[in-house]
Order: sequence, then C-alpha cells, then structure tokens
Amino acid sequence: MTSPLIQFVDIKKSFGQNHVLRGVNLSIYKGEIMAVIGKSGTGKSVLLKHIIGLILQDSGKLLIQGKPLHGMPKKEKLLFKKNLSYMFQENALFDFLNIFENIALPLTETSHYAKAVIQEKVKTRMEQLGLGPIGEKFPSQLSGGMRKRVALARALVTDPKVVLFDEPTTGLDPVRKKKVHAMIEEYQKQFGFTAVIVSHDIPEIFDVAQHIAMLDEGRIVFEGSRDDILHSHSKVVNAFIRGDEIACSTNT
Repeated sequence: MTSPLIQFVDIKKSFGQNHVLRGVNLSIYKGEIMAVIGKSGTGKSVLLKHIIGLILQDSGKLLIQGKPLHGMPKKEKLLFKKNLSYMFQENALFDFLNIFENIALPLTETSHYAKAVIQEKVKTRMEQLGLGPIGEKFPSQLSGGMRKRVALARALVTDPKVVLFDEPTTGLDPVRKKKVHAMIEEYQKQFGFTAVIVSHDIPEIFDVAQHIAMLDEGRIVFEGSRDDILHSHSKVVNAFIRGDEIACSTNT
C-alpha cells in the first residue's frame, strides 16, 4: 500500500485546560481530496494549522513522507512549506490591493522571480480560473463567489503540491457552495495537488472528497470513503450526518 504523504500519529494539543486534540491519528495520501468534518470547536482548523506549521503539537508526531516535520532538516522543511498553500476561511484578500496584486502576493513576498515571470504566472492562473478581465478591480467590487475564486487563484499561483482549505464555502448560499466544491474538484484534477478540506457541508462534501475523516472530542472517530461513511454503524457519525444533537460522543 502507498505510504501517506502526511500522517498524524497520536497528536495531542491543548491550550491551557482546553484539550483540543486528544490523540489524533490520520493519514493523508498524495493526489487525493481529503475532507475533515466534525462539529464546531472540535479542532479541525487546529489540525490544519499543524500541517502548515502555525501550531506545534504537545506530543505525538506529524510525519511528512514518513519523516517527522519537527526535527526535519531546515532545507527539507522549507521545501515542504514552499509546496504548501492555504486558502483561508474568509479569503483573507487585501482590500487595498487589486485582484492581480492579491493573487501575485505569495510570489512577490516569498520568491525571487523576476517581475515579468510573476506577471506571466498570475496571468496564466487568472485565465485558467476565469478571472482574466478583473485584474484591475478590488475585492469589494466582487461577489462572494468571485472572491472565493480569487482566493483559490492565489492559493494555486505558487504551483503547490498540497492545498489546505479551511471552510472554503463559509458565507455562501447553497448554489455558490456547489460551485466552489465543483471548482476545487475540477482544479484538483487539472493540477494534481493534494487537498485537505475542513467542511461543514454535509452531505455535499461527500461528492467531492475521495477520503473522509470525522473529528469528534479531539479524536478521529471515522476515516474512510464516501460509501464507508454513508454505511457507517457509528452512532456519533450517523448523528452528525443527520444533524442530531447527542448527549455524549461514542464510537459504537
């Protein structure tokens, strides 16, 4: 069997007395779309921030192609982070920059490309994502769906191998949510990146992800395919999918 690209091994993380991750074990494979689902406040975004390096676990290991990220030689760690991109929940577009400048930002801040090369890379991504005519506009002039598309273009402009999506459909109506999901699925197939999506869009996200994990009470209580989760016998999984409130978490 193929080895995981990213693997959480008994990861624990607390903030004071708040035990957010209580021993997370999770495998993410190259070239797949992984969806991480679960109730609000269960640590899904914290999990993503471990991958990007914004948070360091209290114990356990985060493995990148079998090697612990913490303690990895600096050159290897920088290469991994260079190939990693993050699409923020609220897009994180800068209102004082136009669309072209927003998309170019990761290149102008972190690369040594010549200006002409950056312009060509941004132009190419804008054309690929249907953003060609709006380069001179500002985020405030765009619809919510178009801002999501701009945020995705910015996430992809560095040609990342891994893209992390933190609630990418927040604030969108059902029609636009479907469009964002379809957009992620389309460009993941086109560019071949590995995607990790934190989502509350149940069951819509099941049509996009090949691999699904559910986080509950700081632990992964389910990991498998769309068919696996729809036929799960877990009370906590089924209650979450139905939108039921349950008094306590149990994996039976």
